[in-house]
Amino acid sequence: MDFHCHLDLYPGAREVYREAAERNEFTWLVTTSPKAFAATSRALPAVSSVLISPGLHPEIAHERAAELDLLLEQMATVKAVGEVGLDGSPRFRQHYEVQRRIFRAVIARCAELGGRTLSIHSRRAVRDVLAELEGHPNYGTAVLHWFSGSSAELKAAVHMGCWFSIGPAMFDSLNGRKLVAALPQDRVVPESDGPFATVGGKPVMPWSAPETAQFLSEVWNLPVGVAADMLVRNGANLRKTTGI
Repeated sequence: MDFHCHLDLYPGAREVYREAAERNEFTWLVTTSPKAFAATSRALPAVSSVLISPGLHPEIAHERAAELDLLLEQMATVKAVGEVGLDGSPRFRQHYEVQRRIFRAVIARCAELGGRTLSIHSRRAVRDVLAELEGHPNYGTAVLHWFSGSSAELKAAVHMGCWFSIGPAMFDSLNGRKLVAALPQDRVVPESDGPFATVGGKPVMPWSAPETAQFLSEVWNLPVGVAADMLVRNGANLRKTTGI
């Protein structure tokens, strides 16, 4: 399984998509803009094992803000939304208010529609992401992708019922491993974040869950098989409870 992947942006995307559809029980293809969602949905054949969701990535929010209305329309036809969120890193901080306006509108729309499952980007913005979610308690379910916040922010996110998607690239840093070690073991699902996430200079592929299980087994001090089974069980629980 892969709960956060940019399948449409790999080199040779059609072949990677075909292979992911065959190898994975479930792959969540998150898009970066509403127009990208429309184009990807047209270009790639619909298969039951791949979920394609509309999003508006915070890194390009200032460039694609005019597509917000289209995103809000698309959300009525899907069960999941992503990639959305906030990015407070120095490179994108100047556009933070635009990001926040868009994310707030998305969360409000989720609540209006009765709840959606969201794949959320929260780099250097966890506190504000959680504040927006808290403002609309009926938004649905949040899956925090590649969480990189503080221990206090992690505690707050866990308290709010958030899930966490993690991939092999998270284990490249000591801080990443420390954060993974502190995650609630029953709310962690695998992701690749490919092709943007890389390990050893190569893009992480959508079928990287076994690698994640291997790393998890080391961090959580569990047999590899137990860690792998946990990811499978968690993924099934998340899909069952949210309907994605």
